This record gives sequence, C-alpha cells and structure tokens, in this order.
Amino acid sequence: MNTAQLVNIWFEKWNTGDFQNLPITDSFEHTSPFGIVKGKQVYINLVHENKDKFLGYVFDIHDVIYMVDSACVRYTAKQGNDFSLDVSEWYYFKNNLIDKVFAYYHIGDIREERSYKN
Repeated sequence: MNTAQLVNIWFEKWNTGDFQNLPITDSFEHTSPFGIVKGKQVYINLVHENKDKFLGYVFDIHDVIYMVDSACVRYTAKQGNDFSLDVSEWYYFKNNLIDKVFAYYHIGDIREERSYKN
C-alpha cells in the first residue's frame, strides 16, 4: 500500500467510527498538544474511553503532501454544529502501516502575554 492509500484508510476509519481497525503498527505513537500516546492498544483504549472526544467528526481536507515514507495533511475537523478544529498532521509509515502521527492544533485560549499587540 502506498502512503496515499494509508492516509485515505485512516480518515475512512475515523469517518465510520471503526477506530479499532486503524492501519497502525503495534508500536504506534501519537503526539499532540495533549501529549504522547505510545502503543496501538494504549491508543485504542484511549479512544474507546473518550469516544465523545474522538468520534463523530466530519473532515474537510485542505492540503495533502505524500512522500515515500511520510505524508502531511491539513484539514478542518467539525463535530456537530458548534465545534471546529484546524489541524495539521504528519504521518510516518513502517511496513505498510502508520507508525507515528504528529498532530498540530490549538487547544485553548491564547494567554494575554502571548497575544499580539495592535
């Protein structure tokens, strides 16, 4: 399988809620602003325990870059009518599976000392 196929399967599994069959390695690592989750089963368990936060999204994919062993996707994830999240994710592949994901997105209000001055 090539990187485009794997990324498409990743999003298809999230669209259908079939997170238990994500195309990920046993040593899968997911890094996000919430931290690092190591191990396929640990990740699957985390999603299972937090389905309300992981499932039910519609993905609007804006840009994709495919390389031999990696890919980058920029998208907007929408959950219901009142939640939207702009995300950029890097995917790294090993043995025709996703081995690592690095997700970049904003998870909270910007502190006043970090705001731009006009």
